[in-house]
This record gives sequence, C-alpha cells and structure tokens, in this order.
Amino acid sequence: MSSSLVVCEVDEALKDKLKKFRFRKETTNAAILMKIDMEKQLVILEEEYDDISLDDLRNELPERQPRYIVYSYKYVHADGRVSYPLCFIFSSPVGCKPEQQMMYAGSKNRLVQSAELTKVFEIRNADDLSEEWLKDKLSFFR
Repeated sequence: MSSSLVVCEVDEALKDKLKKFRFRKETTNAAILMKIDMEKQLVILEEEYDDISLDDLRNELPERQPRYIVYSYKYVHADGRVSYPLCFIFSSPVGCKPEQQMMYAGSKNRLVQSAELTKVFEIRNADDLSEEWLKDKLSFFR
C-alpha cells in the first residue's frame, strides 16, 4: 500500500527561496504559496506575497486544489512582545481530487523538513484561514 504513495521532491530553487524567507528582515506579514507540478512530481513556487493579510491570502487560494503555504506572521503576544513565527499551512480543501490529495499529503513532511519548520497546521476549508484561527493555533507554542 505505502509503495504506491508518491512523495514529491522539493525544487532546489524553492529550497533556496525558503531559506532566504526564513531570514527576511522585513516586519510585514508575507507568504510563499507552493504547489505540486504533477507531471514533474516536484513541489514548486506558485507565488510570493509581501505585506499580505490572511484574509487577502485566503482569496488567493484555489477552491478545489491543495496548496502549501509558508506564512511569516507578525505575532503580538498578550504581554506586548512581538515575534515573527514561520507557519506552514497545508490547505487541503474538501472536494479536491483524491490522487491530488494523496500526493500533497504524502509530500508534506518532506517539504516541512526541508524548510525546517515546526509550526505546522492544516485547513480543510479556506474560509477558516483567518488571523483569529492562526492566533489560536500559535497559542499552543508559548
């Protein structure tokens, strides 16, 4: 069963971009949107956004196709401290093709490892992607 699961490689240029993104100096919210090139079986960059809110990012997600997002978020803690966590969000909408779903799900861990991310979340409905949702998820990482 597991031998049929396709795990995609991560594009080398994307790995470099993710590394640079991790060390960015800007203090705005930013995102890298990634998809799988089904023919090449490769995780590739789809789009890069600077100074984007989660509401705006939600509007960029396709309705019935999975996507990976790395989001740099300006997080103001209850005590006033500010941090900039890098969040990995796997958007896997209800209604996408099962083979696509499996390819994305099977490749997620390799991408998370290559990007060295620890805050990993998943959404099934793009409407859930909001600042309130993210703050709730990040509250576990105090």
